[in-house]
Order: sequence, then structure tokens, then C-alpha cells
Amino acid sequence: MDYKGTPFADTMFEHLGIEMVEGTKDKVILSMPVGPKVHQPYGLLHGGASVVLAESAASVGTALNIDPETQWAVGMEINANHVSSVRDGVVTAVALPLHRGKHSMVWEVTIKNQDGKLVCISRTTVAVIPKRA
Repeated sequence: MDYKGTPFADTMFEHLGIEMVEGTKDKVILSMPVGPKVHQPYGLLHGGASVVLAESAASVGTALNIDPETQWAVGMEINANHVSSVRDGVVTAVALPLHRGKHSMVWEVTIKNQDGKLVCISRTTVAVIPKRA
């Protein structure tokens, strides 16, 4: 994907090859290739890469629910349970809102492998803060 000219250029999105599959106020789907760039030393998907993917999905979802002229969506808290491993292929994160408040939003994010097997489940809280100059 060519990230040039997008808000994702020169960010973690571009570095890890994260792509937006779907983005609405009610659901965000992101995909990420699994290979050496996101492996831990045993050749498996690094849990931290899964956390980046989960927080990214929740943050995009929150950003779609706020006024981008006056507010920012920033990660506040995340938990993640890594339930199975992945060596290669693509993982897909699906983020669904559990709570949409004025100052924070909570998202449930499931990450699955190409075969639909659950890899990681996350609950992510995103703060909604005033945009600063």
C-alpha cells in the first residue's frame, strides 16, 4: 500500500504494513502482514505487534466518532490476551464499540489469522481529548 499523502504515512501503520479494510463509526477492520518485521525471536507474531494492531483499530474507530477539527483520539488503556500463535500470513483485527462517551470510548478488538482462528482478544480504552495547536 502507498501511504504517501495519508495520515498513516511515516507512522507505525506504515512501518508494520497495517491496512484499513473497513472503517465506520460502528466497526473498524484492519489487516497486518505477519513476517520477520513483526516476529519475536522464536519466529512468531510478537504480542506487542498485536497490541499495536488492536490499539490502532480502536483509535481509528474513536477518530471516526469524534470531531477531527477539535478533538484527538489517543490510547489510554489496553489489555490483550494472546491465545494462539501465528508464523506468517495476515492477521485481521475487528474493532467494535462497547462504550462511546464524550471523553472516552471502549472497544473490543478481536484479531484472527487467515483461517479465522482467534489469535488475540483485546479491550482498548481510547481517550477523547481537545486538539492542541
